[in-house]
Amino acid sequence: MPIKVLLVEDSPIVRVILTRILSSAPDIQVVGMACNGLEGLSLLAQTQPDVICTDLHMPQMDGLAFTVEVMATQPRPILAISASVQADDAQNIFRLLDAGAVDIFPKPVAGNVADYEAIARLLLQKIRVLAGVRVFSRRRLSVDEQPQRSESRQTITPTAPTQPPSPTHLMTPPPLGILAIGASTGGPQALKTLLASLPATFPWPVLCVQHISAGFLQGLLDWLAPHCALPVSLATAGERPQVSRIYFPHEGWHLEFDPSGCFSYSAAASLSGHRPSITVAFQAVARCYRAAAIGVLLTGMGRDGADGLLAIAQAGGHTIVQDEASCVVFGMPQAAIALGAARQVLPLMAIAPTLRARLGV
Repeated sequence: MPIKVLLVEDSPIVRVILTRILSSAPDIQVVGMACNGLEGLSLLAQTQPDVICTDLHMPQMDGLAFTVEVMATQPRPILAISASVQADDAQNIFRLLDAGAVDIFPKPVAGNVADYEAIARLLLQKIRVLAGVRVFSRRRLSVDEQPQRSESRQTITPTAPTQPPSPTHLMTPPPLGILAIGASTGGPQALKTLLASLPATFPWPVLCVQHISAGFLQGLLDWLAPHCALPVSLATAGERPQVSRIYFPHEGWHLEFDPSGCFSYSAAASLSGHRPSITVAFQAVARCYRAAAIGVLLTGMGRDGADGLLAIAQAGGHTIVQDEASCVVFGMPQAAIALGAARQVLPLMAIAPTLRARLGV
């Protein structure tokens, strides 16, 4: 049976582009198209889609209100497709994730053939993954329950990364530990749950690598910041990781460490289709911090991070993976378990308490 997709998009041009991409795959069928959320809701019963693709900005009922209603009444895996990558609009995209959307994808636009084909491959891949995702109904949140941005916890956006000189001597571990976290599909929600549970006194730096579509990283940081007691920022090349801070790598760069234990960036080839790669970051953590490291691998498709988590375990660090029941997609944790890289397999809600107990905070 083909994967049935419902498109909810007010732009006729974008509907044509999306339909053309999805119809090119024999295992995917567009079963309905709607111009706004109200039309989308009216089509749910008759189309019974396996996956819904929705825009954010639409007349009458926008993507956020539509997602809230779908997840409260007829839950389905939802992919938010939007061009909204500016600061204010990106906040709304991540509110879609709060409301129950599983993943986000940049709206395709007319471009050269190579770009179009790459976008098509990624979109089809996401649709196939979402078709196997389990979703649950969510109650509608009142206005008072919607998270508001905290002015006291601003994200820090440094200048673009520059590559430091190549190492010329053996690496000396810095005199503290580090928590390294990797996530992919379903990761923004999982990261929010985990990072929001870490106290302001958390005694180690926290390094996070999240697979996310180009243009959405700063929106992710801005969305996470109000929920976290720890400051959230992009890692700056040449900066030594500081305790009680959360770091993410810049888009399009592998994050590693130089011989003195400061952040460095690499433009080496993508690993498992990803740059930044979780495995590259985890392997760097294992080399730099050895036993003074904890690696956590969260929900996500594929196997990026599995080999890196094994490197941390083999260096004497502690390793945790999210369990299947609480994962949106169990691919990455499952791959790590198969390698023998996971010392603990825990529900998402148990990971932060375990970390706090282990570090005495």
